[in-house]
Amino acid sequence: MKISVTLNGVAVQEDVEPHLLAAAWIREMRRLTGTHIGCDTTQCGACTILLDGVSVKSCTLLAVSLDGHAVTTIEGLAANGQDLHPMQAAFKENHGLQCGFCTPGMIMRAVDIAIHRPEADEAEIRRELEGNICRCTGYRNIVAAVLAGAQAMRAARDK
Repeated sequence: MKISVTLNGVAVQEDVEPHLLAAAWIREMRRLTGTHIGCDTTQCGACTILLDGVSVKSCTLLAVSLDGHAVTTIEGLAANGQDLHPMQAAFKENHGLQCGFCTPGMIMRAVDIAIHRPEADEAEIRRELEGNICRCTGYRNIVAAVLAGAQAMRAARDK
């Protein structure tokens, strides 16, 4: 089946098998390996991407369902020549990562939270992150990073 997707701001048309998962299409066919596959059951969140600006887990989503939509992966998050998106910078500055395996999915979820719940407090952020698992940290620095990233995104938007 042919799909037409805007992937990280670039129009892409490609033939895919009807059973191909979105995560496999992103990683194997498009070579964007920042989208990680951790569980294949939507439990860990390592495969989180933005689909039309909303975070979704791509490991159980079919690639054909991406047809006609905009997909953003961690590689496409920074824009306009930036080295890092404000949320990526906040994760770096607040030490919101350790091994880094969960980090791309965690950042993609955090961007969604910052867009759709920009005034979320620590308790709300913790609830919103429940579908993304980090096995290294106690989430304290991740939550601090999400708070800082949301603030930076608001400041950039208000300019």
